[in-house]
Amino acid sequence: MAISSLRIMTAPAVQPSFDDLGTPLFDVTFCVVDLETTGAGGEDAITEIGAVKVRSGVVLGEFATLVHPPSHIRASVQLLTGITDEMVADSPSIVAVLPSWLEFSRGTVLVAHNARFDIGFLKRACADDERPWPGNTVVDTLALARSCLPRQEVGDFKLGTLARHFRAATSPTHRALDDARATVDVLHAILERLGNLGVTTLEDLMEVTHAVPAARRARRTWADGLPEGPGVYWFVSEHRTSVPEVIYVGTSVNVRRRVRQYFTASETRRRMDEMVRVATGVRAQACATTLEAGVRELRLIDSRQPRYNRRSRRQDAVTWVALTDEPFPRLSMVRDTRRSGRIYWGPFTGRGQAEEATRTLRELTGLRECTGAPASHPHGCPLAEMGRCAAPCLDPEAADRRADYQRVVDSARRAMTDDVRPVMEAACRRIATLALAERFEEAGDLTRRTGLLIRASRRRARIAALADCEEIIAALPCGGGTGRDGWQFHLIRHGRLAAAAVSPAGSDPMETVANARREAETVLPGPPGVPGCSVEEAELVASWLEQPGVRLVDITGQWAWPVHCTVPDHQQAQSVARLMTPEPTRPGAAPEMDDTPGERH
Repeated sequence: MAISSLRIMTAPAVQPSFDDLGTPLFDVTFCVVDLETTGAGGEDAITEIGAVKVRSGVVLGEFATLVHPPSHIRASVQLLTGITDEMVADSPSIVAVLPSWLEFSRGTVLVAHNARFDIGFLKRACADDERPWPGNTVVDTLALARSCLPRQEVGDFKLGTLARHFRAATSPTHRALDDARATVDVLHAILERLGNLGVTTLEDLMEVTHAVPAARRARRTWADGLPEGPGVYWFVSEHRTSVPEVIYVGTSVNVRRRVRQYFTASETRRRMDEMVRVATGVRAQACATTLEAGVRELRLIDSRQPRYNRRSRRQDAVTWVALTDEPFPRLSMVRDTRRSGRIYWGPFTGRGQAEEATRTLRELTGLRECTGAPASHPHGCPLAEMGRCAAPCLDPEAADRRADYQRVVDSARRAMTDDVRPVMEAACRRIATLALAERFEEAGDLTRRTGLLIRASRRRARIAALADCEEIIAALPCGGGTGRDGWQFHLIRHGRLAAAAVSPAGSDPMETVANARREAETVLPGPPGVPGCSVEEAELVASWLEQPGVRLVDITGQWAWPVHCTVPDHQQAQSVARLMTPEPTRPGAAPEMDDTPGERH
């Protein structure tokens, strides 16, 4: 499935680490344990411990001991287990047994049939002796059997029943070591059956015990053959049309592992559960880098509008604000940024935010608000009387009024592009005035709207820095190292990712850069400050470029932010506090404005 015109220089296949694949079951050391006790109550104690340590089907050792309990063994328990008070009279106490048991089981995965019972007694014994519980992973063969065996096949899930069903070499006798040996055989039989369902790691095994429908778990095989590295994946449905519908898109550093998780209990989102039931398959595309995968995800969501992606809204739905092309310009909210000669401010994710920022900028600069053509007002202009408009319409032919309004427009343009200080100072004066008049709600509202205005200018500067730059080639060491493991390269043109490549260790990185440049997508420049891609893609690229360790390889153009495109929050607070505190020599004097043009860095 073609999802964009992006051409990619792919890297040679890289063996994923075991952290990515999970812990293979053949590498896991299991310690299968069984206890006999004086009863099942909270005051009962352990009378016998039996355990078998096994790995890859090979028995590594056995542990068996009677334990002298602090209380009498009830007659019914003696009849069931055959363990009497006389048998345990000379046995060590649990306090003496615990160190040996903890050393035997150290670093293993504990296995028990009805693990809550056996592990619960062991945890309580450690707590009574003030020993920390080591926190071993615990596997319950009872829960495993219930998850993978239909009741019609076995009747019940008692250890004796399962041992007979799987023809275990040892039959349970209600003695700890015999029961542990039988549990080993049951565990291996269950693992063999689960292996046919793709359960090959410890992480997979832990998920089996959760309540996941068998039909959903069976779809784990959809992940077979998917890339075990960075990439983008998409679920499809063929229920509605003959052409597969893309219903969900995602990305991951390990696509195969991530897709498998959708069919386990680790996926608890109700929306995703419904998506998996609707899906008829999953497809994927390997990517050279995680950034390329993220970009492909955004483009596929934008083009296919998958119904289960929450952000499946077209990227052209964002709102921009521009100064109109009129003798007396005003602010206008637009969606189309293809018109040249305009300065576009934003973007804003919603029209409501754009309206608030526009209203704030008008109030603080005096831009006209009326939408009609400039004309004389026989009865005056209410907005001008309130100080919220420069009112060029009162006398549009007057040269001085035109000059005054042009200064207003220039101030607004600077606030939109490179210098918010004059607007911020005007806001601080108004906030201070409102606060001194105890009009705190109005002061708070203006503070919030001013922050929105400043953030919009900062966002615009960040995006424009990339959009106005013809080409950037940047590199990041693979694995976050020094480059010994190779380099990943990204070629960005006007904010759009045009190529991605990986240079393996030992190869010539500059040759990789040259190949990427030859194969890169052509991106034409748009209006000033508007990227040649979606806003989300430009911000994703900017985040990658700004992370520690990224190095610029080559650049055509200028990648720079205006120094004064934003003002830190603490500086805004200091400005308001300064305005609310009269100076000793000039009480109530307004601060002088710094009209120095914004520098760039």
